[in-house]
Amino acid sequence: MSPRARAVGRAFFDRPPEVVADEIIGCEISFGGAGGVVVEAEAYGQDDPASHSHRGPTPRCQAMFGAPGTLYVYLIHGIHWCLNLVAEEEGRGAAVLIRAVEPTHGLDAMRARRGVEDDLLLCAGPGRLTQALGITGALDGLGLAAAGLHVGRRRGAVRVAHVPRIGISQATDLPWRMVARGSRFVSRPIPRSSTA
Repeated sequence: MSPRARAVGRAFFDRPPEVVADEIIGCEISFGGAGGVVVEAEAYGQDDPASHSHRGPTPRCQAMFGAPGTLYVYLIHGIHWCLNLVAEEEGRGAAVLIRAVEPTHGLDAMRARRGVEDDLLLCAGPGRLTQALGITGALDGLGLAAAGLHVGRRRGAVRVAHVPRIGISQATDLPWRMVARGSRFVSRPIPRSSTA
């Protein structure tokens, strides 16, 4: 494993969620000795009807209103944890969902947690990546350092496509799903019609 990239600071997250989602593509993420490179993320803001924070703080989404870089980890379909990182200024209810990671280290641990050998299936999707990394709701509301989650800066240039988000029924036209062009590790391919 190569040395970790220098960690991003709070200022990285203290920006609109669509900016953070764009710039987190190509960043390194690791937890408990396993991780990889972010290749897909989605932005959600408080003024966005598809966001959990749209109607204000609730017990479920309280972490979204925390300081930039706070982890918002919630359960979907009663079985899958989803990892989000709070964006924008405190109290704005914005976050970035990490949808897919290209695994680069700790692969044996990730394969064991996921029960699969195919590296393409380890972290391609928000539920898969949290299972592979061992991330659970116990981290909800914690800052990066307290949670032990490392987010490292990009090591080089990345081509990012901006396309509509998936798995939602409102605000489906916003191009707030950011995808690393050419990655085989995304949860779903970029639509053929996309010119973004």
